[in-house]
Amino acid sequence: ISMIAHITARKMPNLHRHEEEKFFVNAGGRKESVPSRHDPPTKELSVVVPSYNEEDRLPLMMDEALDYLEKRQKRDPSFTYEVIVVNDGSKDQTEKVAMKYCKKYGSDKVRVLSLVKNRGKGGAVRMGVFSSRGKKILMADADGATKFADIEKVEEGLKNLQPWPNQMAISCGSRAHLEKDSIAKRSYFRTLLMYGFHFLVWFLCVKGIRDTQCGFKLLTREAALRTFQTLHIERWAFDVELLYIAQCLRIPIAEVAVNWTEIEGSKLVPFWSWLQMGRDLLFIRLRYMTGAWQLETRKCN
Repeated sequence: ISMIAHITARKMPNLHRHEEEKFFVNAGGRKESVPSRHDPPTKELSVVVPSYNEEDRLPLMMDEALDYLEKRQKRDPSFTYEVIVVNDGSKDQTEKVAMKYCKKYGSDKVRVLSLVKNRGKGGAVRMGVFSSRGKKILMADADGATKFADIEKVEEGLKNLQPWPNQMAISCGSRAHLEKDSIAKRSYFRTLLMYGFHFLVWFLCVKGIRDTQCGFKLLTREAALRTFQTLHIERWAFDVELLYIAQCLRIPIAEVAVNWTEIEGSKLVPFWSWLQMGRDLLFIRLRYMTGAWQLETRKCN
């Protein structure tokens, strides 16, 4: 298995951008170049929203997020933000829906980055991170399952990790405290899959984090750029590799309980998605262990 993992590994992360992905379309319909990830930050917060076929669920999330962010900015004019909706090769009207918010709030606050083809959630988040301008970067799911105001909880978690070594720290939203209630609503089979996945995460990759999969994570800019430039997994298990990299680099990680509600329309196919994630977990461990993947950097194309 180790030999297969090593031989089949793509040695370097997929950091390539297609030419069309080097631009945002602004509120006036004109193209603007995306900022370089090496530029100094000009916003306090960047919110990256990976979106694949989310025309129905995205409006609820965007309405809640922008309502919170606008009110916070009115209370504190020094607080600046941007929301980057990454349209991950959607086949529906996700891009059109997102552009309505760009036109309403302006392209300095809401930007839509459209990928030529579907990369997967991890690949979409990475492209958003590399196009961001924030000192802190929040990953937030398009379904709005986590209450956006809970950003204050993960911000507190990040603050409690100070002093940050090399300005790097990560604060993860967590649903672990809701596990008993969720088990009562799940089938025995799904509960078994969940416990099996948790065991594999703990045994192979990440220690000390009970919920690696919550899509509500806040990273300092330095931590985001350092981890995402090393990331190989672009689909569901990317969170695990992200945290595995962070622990290897000794980046401090906080886990903070957040409010969460299951929203209909999940893209996860229970059995096959868990099977794919189980395979990815094994390969994460084996590929780093055999040196097929390494904690090194290279420039984004």
